[in-house]
Amino acid sequence: MAEDLRTRFTAEMKSSMLAKTADRTSTIRMIMAKLKDVDINARPSGVEKVPDEQIIAMLRGMAKSRRESVDLYRQGNRPELVAKEEAEIAVIEEFLPQQMSEADMQAAVTAAVAESGAASVKDMGKVMAVLKAKFAASLDMGKAGPMVKAALGG
Repeated sequence: MAEDLRTRFTAEMKSSMLAKTADRTSTIRMIMAKLKDVDINARPSGVEKVPDEQIIAMLRGMAKSRRESVDLYRQGNRPELVAKEEAEIAVIEEFLPQQMSEADMQAAVTAAVAESGAASVKDMGKVMAVLKAKFAASLDMGKAGPMVKAALGG
């Protein structure tokens, strides 16, 4: 990766402010504030600034919580709040690596099962560890879990 995510956040913030896109600027500010919290929480363990992998995990968490909010707002018939959350999700996802397609995920799961020598659902942890090591940034582990379980006959 040529530039790290922190640099991208700052650059996107500046261009967003210049373009006067208030909603986008607000979302990027929110991301940067959350990142500052994550950095502060990591300090006791001797880490000054968390690495990009942790930033990606943080962004995924932010997107996930917004998706959950969207579901609740839809149930509560609050379309204006649904639109706001979806707009934030779109901005957050701009900073995430491209996700694997369904077919690529299936191929990765099959390869990980073979590589780990997993024979049953009891070995699911081994397979998930291989997947995380190789594809952490581009693989949605939440979707991979059920695929691994199915591949192991669970």
